[in-house]
Amino acid sequence: MQRDFTDRRKIGMDLQLKHKVVLVTGGAKGIGAAIVRGVAAEGGIAVIVDRDADAGNKLREELGAQGKACKMIQADLTATEACATAIEQILHEFGGLDVLVNNAGVNDKVGLEKGSPTEFEASLRRNLSHFYNLAHFGLHSLKKSRGSIVNIASKVAVTGQGETSGYAASKGAILALTREWAVELISYGVRVNAILPAEVMTPLYQQWLATFNDPAAKLREIEAKIPLGNRMTRPEEIAATALFLMSAQASHITGQHIFVDGGYTHLDRALA
Repeated sequence: MQRDFTDRRKIGMDLQLKHKVVLVTGGAKGIGAAIVRGVAAEGGIAVIVDRDADAGNKLREELGAQGKACKMIQADLTATEACATAIEQILHEFGGLDVLVNNAGVNDKVGLEKGSPTEFEASLRRNLSHFYNLAHFGLHSLKKSRGSIVNIASKVAVTGQGETSGYAASKGAILALTREWAVELISYGVRVNAILPAEVMTPLYQQWLATFNDPAAKLREIEAKIPLGNRMTRPEEIAATALFLMSAQASHITGQHIFVDGGYTHLDRALA
């Protein structure tokens, strides 16, 4: 009997991001920059919000030379007013916001034993508070556009790492907020999902590797523990997942925690 593939052929991978306004925090480098490039490639309007103006403007100029839309807003997101101002600028220039990608953060090594309450609170401001603040200030526009939020968390939220209480607490809270916001915003059609990277080769990761006497040997040690391919995850692989989650192709996905880590977090270490 001949099978009917008519319906399957109708299913495409048009992400429908053309002209969509996508805010990406920490979008100047690393995972954020990969997401920005992906949004621009799909015809969206990528808005970088980052404290590194030089890197952000360099990326904006690169994309502009390719005829792609990109805006750079310099901001220190640890300040609540900076989050409010960034949203105001976006709404003033583009008239709305379709997607918020909360990506900015740093594994700042504020531990329980070696840290302090003051340092812990500062770590939460660096890694958590701006997730809430930007979602809060951008919520009216996201509801109007029936948009989406993509939160970048970390495997540290579920595995722990040691000596990084502030970062772990922030990333764990991000997972909880992803579920909480998915519930709160479901009646508005606003979808909220989280991505959990593990070992991703970014400029910050390269800086950390450089602290070892033999960075190449340390990298080989880490890669040997990653089951799928014994290699680091590429920023573009995180970006591809983010693009899918913010797109119309993921129209019935919300409240999910997606691991993009080559099996690092969950698969049996015997594989590596």
